[in-house]
Amino acid sequence: MIIDLNSDLGEGFGPWPMGDDEALLGIVSSANVACGFHAGDPSTMRRVCALAVAGGVAVGAHVGYRDLAGFGRRAIDVEPGELADEVLYQLGALDAFARAAGDRVRYVKPHGALYNTAVRDEKQAGAIVAAIRAYDPALPVMCLPGSRLLELAEEAGIPAVAEAFADRAYTPEGTLVSRREPGAVLHDVDEIVQRCVRMAAGEEIAAIDGSPLKIESRSICVHGDTPGAVEIATKVRAGLDAAGVTVEPFGAR
Repeated sequence: MIIDLNSDLGEGFGPWPMGDDEALLGIVSSANVACGFHAGDPSTMRRVCALAVAGGVAVGAHVGYRDLAGFGRRAIDVEPGELADEVLYQLGALDAFARAAGDRVRYVKPHGALYNTAVRDEKQAGAIVAAIRAYDPALPVMCLPGSRLLELAEEAGIPAVAEAFADRAYTPEGTLVSRREPGAVLHDVDEIVQRCVRMAAGEEIAAIDGSPLKIESRSICVHGDTPGAVEIATKVRAGLDAAGVTVEPFGAR
């Protein structure tokens, strides 16, 4: 069994820190680095890229809406052409820092509201695909299984990497429960670890209503901004190791 373990990193801004990037980079195999639109700034982007490359962690562009005040979690009705340009801008900026550190951006993952909007919205999902095609059609995009973004990426010949979430509740349809709903974020560490091991093994987990749900994924996300994120990620990694699951970047083989 092989799985990638990813986390959202570099989400501070100026003097305001967010999460423990250095600790998480010692646990995960892929880093979704904020590109300055929902969080992050040039110095943070450069620092996290340098730490990731030095630690053998794959760098991914965590692109989002231009929404620092809302941390990218507010849906914005951006015209598709403009959105494609903004995604391309973020991708190019992070890739410059990754290359300065001796590697390159290895994949793209939308953040927050953009991620969720691209599950169903044809135009916004298409804008993300258009930006990746313009930059490098061989660059994978990480997204929710069954999403419109995944479908459009595959139609365009862009590698699509399905991911699961360690600490987020799922609807019976396999989408994420809105953060506005009770129970959307899980906090029981033992439950989170058991879910991750089951998902890595291709087994069913429970949706929020208790119904069985199978999540097809090549990567599992442990959020870097969740309270106790380092403890959760540490125990998830230990649980995967104990279950005989190899943790490595999804493009390593």
